[in-house]
Amino acid sequence: MRIISGVNKGRNLVDLGKGDPLANLRPTSDRVRESIFNLIIGGRFGNKLENCYILDMFAGTGALGLEALSRGARSVLFVDNGQRAIQLLRKNISICGMENKATIVKTDATKKLPIPKQNSFDLVFIDPPYGKGLGLKALKILTKYELLNKETLVILEEGEQINSIESFSIDDCRRYGSSYAHFLTPNILQPFT
Repeated sequence: MRIISGVNKGRNLVDLGKGDPLANLRPTSDRVRESIFNLIIGGRFGNKLENCYILDMFAGTGALGLEALSRGARSVLFVDNGQRAIQLLRKNISICGMENKATIVKTDATKKLPIPKQNSFDLVFIDPPYGKGLGLKALKILTKYELLNKETLVILEEGEQINSIESFSIDDCRRYGSSYAHFLTPNILQPFT
């Protein structure tokens, strides 16, 4: 696992191989990450990285958020509730020298989130363990705490394709092997019920 582009291009992160099932860690592969970031900066969604505020939910190793920082994000709030994930996050943030742009919060992303200083995020990554409905619960929390604006891009990775999500437009969905990356924008006037 490595950073693909930007100031930390080629930097290797802590190697987990195919993951750590006991700790619910399933890192997004370099190939999938590169495809997702190409879509983010490819023009369709505007540049949601340069000088932006990022939220990385179910952050795991932090590879998605660290890639965003390498490509010019202003800051990333990493959220995970696993002890092993928090250890890996700290190591990977240090490897990339991004301590001044990264904040780690140990909490359950489906129940509570900290309120950031800047009021809303420009880009949100949600990459939960598959098949448990955690991604949809995390979307409800984002809406509840009003952490999104009409321009926010949310990328939800799941193990199956989702055809509709209350209060969100699915602007794109890409399949990568057994993973589906959904590119969402919020319908701010339609909160979750």
